[in-house]
Amino acid sequence: MFLGSDILKVHEIELPQYILVGHGVLELVGSTCKKLGIEGSVVIVSGPNIWGVVKSRIMGGIEEEKLNPVVYTAKKPSLDEVEDVRKVIKEVKARAVIGVGGGKAIDVAKLSSYEEGIPFISVPTAASHDGIASPRASLKGLSRPTSISAHPPVAVVADVDVIMKAPYRLIASGCGDIIAKLTAVKDWRLAHKLKGEYYGEYSASLALMSANLVSRHAEYIPQLMPESIRTVIEALISCGIAMCIAGTSRPCSGSEHLFSHALDIVAKKPALHGEQCGVGTIMMMYLHGGNWKKVKKTLKTIGAPVTAKELGVSDYEVIKALTIAHKIRPERYTILGANGLSWEAAEKLAKITGVID
Repeated sequence: MFLGSDILKVHEIELPQYILVGHGVLELVGSTCKKLGIEGSVVIVSGPNIWGVVKSRIMGGIEEEKLNPVVYTAKKPSLDEVEDVRKVIKEVKARAVIGVGGGKAIDVAKLSSYEEGIPFISVPTAASHDGIASPRASLKGLSRPTSISAHPPVAVVADVDVIMKAPYRLIASGCGDIIAKLTAVKDWRLAHKLKGEYYGEYSASLALMSANLVSRHAEYIPQLMPESIRTVIEALISCGIAMCIAGTSRPCSGSEHLFSHALDIVAKKPALHGEQCGVGTIMMMYLHGGNWKKVKKTLKTIGAPVTAKELGVSDYEVIKALTIAHKIRPERYTILGANGLSWEAAEKLAKITGVID
């Protein structure tokens, strides 16, 4: 299907070269580097807690391949730490950066490697959001509470055993981020119809497929069935690839993400990103005239939050976030429109969908 004059433009797609998902694959990080032709020094960015858990399993393979690893412990992931990692990269003349851990450590690794023009390998230890394979990074210190362009990993090594041992809340959060693609794609289509924005049917379909697959596994995910957890991991990776193909975060980030970013600003204690996106999806699906009750039921079955109370935020904070969400990325048209929601409309929306009492 030809969707506008954008087909005449050059569209560059950068994708991961190697993806490894399975049981006991942490030991293969070293051999993955070898397959990709990475030799010499590598910088490993990880959090202080998780590194102690996975160190022995990763370092064995890295030393076996005669790589020279330098470990950087990311304590407060931010742009300042990105600069610190860049200094280490230059000092040791690193040939690649390996991000090991949750989203923040991976984002520090992703952005520092991007700035230095060297490959990045993603080794997620939790399935909490779709940043593990995306070309986007989100850290404290940015000019606005959204993600920025970086580059996708050249490889993703996701160990199902490790991810299953992470707190279940993180897996449920990842599911919320995946379910959010249902409204993100609707917003993208809307922007294409009303504003003539480029719309990529293939990347949109990939994002929707990920959301639908996770929805089908909803009752099995809380049981930590390996096949279902693997589906969540692969869906998160697929969402990252959808962004790579689209050349934008559009297939994965719409009005529900704007709500989450707004909540990060106004809430005293925000919840996890994916949790907030899931709740946002319920409300934005209502605005789109879609089956918001099904979205809510799916999230509830998974064990993800569906109300302000479950998010740990106040009714006021939810309403406030809804009224300012359209201002987060004014260049990105969504169901919230150019003028956003009035306080009355926001309160009504949150009450009708049961997000607030």
